[in-house]
Amino acid sequence: MVIMTKLPSITAVFWIMKIVAATTLGETAGDLLAQTLQVGYLASSVILVGLFVASLVTQLAVDTFHPALYWTVILATSTAGTTMSDFLNRTAGLGYARGALVLLTALAAVFLLWKFSGRSFDVQTIRTFRGELLYWAAILLSTTLGTSLGDFLADDSGLGFGGTALTISGILVVLPAMRKTGVSGTLLFWIAFVLTRPLGAAAGDFVSKPVVAGGMGYGTIGASLLLGSTLVVFVGYTSWQRRPARVAEAAG
Repeated sequence: MVIMTKLPSITAVFWIMKIVAATTLGETAGDLLAQTLQVGYLASSVILVGLFVASLVTQLAVDTFHPALYWTVILATSTAGTTMSDFLNRTAGLGYARGALVLLTALAAVFLLWKFSGRSFDVQTIRTFRGELLYWAAILLSTTLGTSLGDFLADDSGLGFGGTALTISGILVVLPAMRKTGVSGTLLFWIAFVLTRPLGAAAGDFVSKPVVAGGMGYGTIGASLLLGSTLVVFVGYTSWQRRPARVAEAAG
């Protein structure tokens, strides 16, 4: 069944919301539930994956783009990805490197299935139910992978939270220039989408961790409140931007 696109345009505001708010908030909120509230990684993963499924079902059921709903699903993938990664790396004992390899393999399998389905990787052209399912599967795995990569770079590599954020930021700055060399914009989008997760993971840890551990000392509660408020402001802004489009749709 063909449906109207329900995904946002890829603009500067999209990336700001993805990195500053949704991704970083996912890291701090996931840690808030699993660590600060002592729910545990396994139980937190079950809870957050349940929230992801519930929000995704709602997203798949609607026919148009709703900013609040879309970013709720993104946030759900971010928080679920944090606890799922921590469960694999810590509770299951795989460690950051092996955990990241497992997740990278799973993500590659999704993209392989996506390719053989004959559907475009361009997120701006996704207008079918199956295409959207592949899109969200890739997002969930990329956010989980990003958490493992962020933890690996920050802890095992010795870069620390700030060093990891600076390293990933440097790579992301270079990506737009690669478009001029003929590299596919769709490929660059997915590379950026994967890399923004470890950036958010490192940034989330940098904001929430104690000063003695190399962070800013806001804690998971303070950081989550700050980032959550920022996300709400941006969602309100994007909803306000869409008012002319909604009026036109209603008139049509």
